[in-house]
Amino acid sequence: MKRRSLVAAPLLALAATTLAMPAWSQTNYPDKPITMVVPAPPGGGTDLVARLYSDLLSQEMGQQVLVDNRGGGNGNIGAALVARAKPDGYTLLMQYSGFHAANPALISNLNWDPKDFVGIAMGAIGPHVIVVPKKVPVSDLKSFIAYAKANPGKLNYASVGPGSVPHLGGVMLNKAADIDLMHVPYKGSGPATQDTVAGQVELFIVTPPSVSGHIRNGNLKALALASTERLPAFPDIPTTAEAGLPGFILDGWFALFAPAGTPQPVIDKLNAAMRKIAKMDATRERANQLGMVLKDWDAAQMDKFAKDEVAAWGKVIRDNKITVD
Repeated sequence: MKRRSLVAAPLLALAATTLAMPAWSQTNYPDKPITMVVPAPPGGGTDLVARLYSDLLSQEMGQQVLVDNRGGGNGNIGAALVARAKPDGYTLLMQYSGFHAANPALISNLNWDPKDFVGIAMGAIGPHVIVVPKKVPVSDLKSFIAYAKANPGKLNYASVGPGSVPHLGGVMLNKAADIDLMHVPYKGSGPATQDTVAGQVELFIVTPPSVSGHIRNGNLKALALASTERLPAFPDIPTTAEAGLPGFILDGWFALFAPAGTPQPVIDKLNAAMRKIAKMDATRERANQLGMVLKDWDAAQMDKFAKDEVAAWGKVIRDNKITVD
C-alpha cells in the first residue's frame, strides 16, 4: 500500500503541473510579438482601421503588434492564412465585412469558413455615403432617383469589386428605389473614386474615408448617408430617411478576429485592450475624421454580430442571384 502511494504521489503532482501549464501560459500572454493580418493592400479602409489600433494595442499588450498586409483573392488569401494559424492569439485578422459576410455566399469553393474564426472586438463601423460626380444634374437623392428613372439602364454605379458592400449596396438601391443602374466593378476604392470624380460612372456608394476630400472640395456631391444618424464629420449630409428613402441602411465594418479555438482568456484580454483604445480621445477623434463609428462591444456581442451578418448578407446575395462574374 505504501509503495503504491509513493508512486502515485509524483504522478499526481506531475498531472497537476501539466494541467496548470496552459493557464500559466495564458496569464503571461503575450510573451512575443502579435501579427495582425490585413487581407487587403495598404491604404484602404481595412488597413486604416488596423493602423488606428495597432500602435496603441502594442502599448496595451506590452508586445509589438505588427500589421501584415496580405491582399489579393478578394480578401481570401489573408483570411485563409489566419484560419490555418495556430489558435494561440499571436495571429489575428482585421477583417472587412464585405469579405467575411459576402464571400461565403459568393464563392463556392472558398478556402476558409466563417466558423474558422471567433470574434474579438469591433474595430469600426463605416456608414456608407451615396455620392455622384458634380456633372450629374441632380441636387439630392430624390432628384437622382427621378433622373435614373428617366434614364433606365443608361446610368452606371461603381463598386470596389464583385460582392463588395458597394456592389451589394447598388443592388439594394436599385430594388429600394425601383431604378436600373448598371454595375461597374473596380479593383479597389482608389480607381472607383477616380472614375466617379471624372464622371465615368454616375454613382458610388462607399465609406466616407475614400471620398471625404472630394466631398469637401466639391468634386463629388454627397446625396445621403445610408445610416440612421448623421455623422459628426459631415453634419450637412442627410440620412437616407431624411433624403426620402427610409429603410435603406448600409454599413461596412472592420473587426478583429482570432482563429477558432483560441483560449477565452486570450480573447478577453484582447477585447479589453481594444475597447480601452476605442474610448481614448485620440482614437475617437481620428475615427470621427474618417467618418467611422466605434462600438463598445464585448467578445460575445462581436461574435454574434458577425454570425448574424453572414446570414443576412448571404440571403441578400442569394435572393438577388449576385455572382462574382
